[in-house]
Amino acid sequence: MSTADGLPPAEAAIDTAPDRVRRWRLVLGGDGAGPGTGLEDAQLSDEDSGVDAVLAALYDKPDEEATGGPRSANLGASAPRVARWLGDIRRYFPSTVVQVMQRDAVDRLGLTRMLLEKELLSAVEPDVHLVGTLLSLNGVLPEETKETAREVVRKVVTELEERLAERTRAAIRGALDKASRTHRPRPGDVDWARTIHANLKHYSPDLRTIVPEKLIGFGRRQQAVQRDVVLAVDQSGSMAESVVYSGLFGAVLASMRALKTSFVAFDTEVADLTEHLADPVDVLFGTQLGGGTDINRAIAYCQSLVERPERTLLVLISDLYEGGDEEELLHRMAELAGAGVQVVTLLALSDSGAPSYDHENAAALAELGIPAFACTPDQFPDLMAAAIRGDDLQSWVARASS
Repeated sequence: MSTADGLPPAEAAIDTAPDRVRRWRLVLGGDGAGPGTGLEDAQLSDEDSGVDAVLAALYDKPDEEATGGPRSANLGASAPRVARWLGDIRRYFPSTVVQVMQRDAVDRLGLTRMLLEKELLSAVEPDVHLVGTLLSLNGVLPEETKETAREVVRKVVTELEERLAERTRAAIRGALDKASRTHRPRPGDVDWARTIHANLKHYSPDLRTIVPEKLIGFGRRQQAVQRDVVLAVDQSGSMAESVVYSGLFGAVLASMRALKTSFVAFDTEVADLTEHLADPVDVLFGTQLGGGTDINRAIAYCQSLVERPERTLLVLISDLYEGGDEEELLHRMAELAGAGVQVVTLLALSDSGAPSYDHENAAALAELGIPAFACTPDQFPDLMAAAIRGDDLQSWVARASS
């Protein structure tokens, strides 16, 4: 009997033991490798010592000491040290791990202030969470740092567009085509390919042809714009990742001639950023993360944008923690739904998993027939397509979650 690499079991165990010791030593750090652990004699290579050093700089301190006290000076108080550390972690770890460590550094060591420095900002690995942090600093970024910040944000947005934009357009175009399909088309509007496929069972051997009992086609579009879409985006601090993705999708939707897209960002104030939708970076820098929340005020503004209720889709992206008038908010949402507006509430538009949200308000909206659920960016194109087709979104959510 031998292992997959051809060694007898005992020899394989002996051969891999040093690597296990090395890994435990790196996981536990120097303080965790004391007498009695079996790790005190672990030998680290020069590269392992470098890995150990960058991990120790971030993680070898209790959380209560991480953001203050004399020990925090080993990383948190020195921009040159942080710049070197950022370079080192990119040397030792893949980009996905680098992004996690950067996020931990911001949270544990209070490095947010360092992102105000151009040289340091240039050294970071851009990702969605970093963009959210930069947007929260938008109002205090020095002039010499703003252009670098825009470059960082644009790099992330470009990567997201490559992943999501065309898929979103394709899903929505298909949904619009299906929604406009009619079974009583005019002669010039018959979709012969779909009509033939739907009537194959009606082939007549005597006539040697298909007798179409059901015609499928597309209704004549009286207007180029088939749907009005209003994105109402909560820009309170807890919604940073959702704001980033919302800005991207808002720009993608606005690029489609068949949609009239409005983008409304809100905290306790309301900002209509629709005129900036040509560039998602401009949209994102038009937001101001970190304020309170008045959802009712935002929905009141969105009501004023509704011109064709039965052709309007309102997507509220919020955790539903209302700082304004909850009763009036629910009344407005009921009015919108009653008028024929299709209203969807996304508790989060992010990759971060289950969000924190106001369960009572979510339940109250569900009683009004307004679904409230979280959605990942990869699911958003299919969600929009389902909403445009008029599908049962509760069933769609159940399928997407299974």
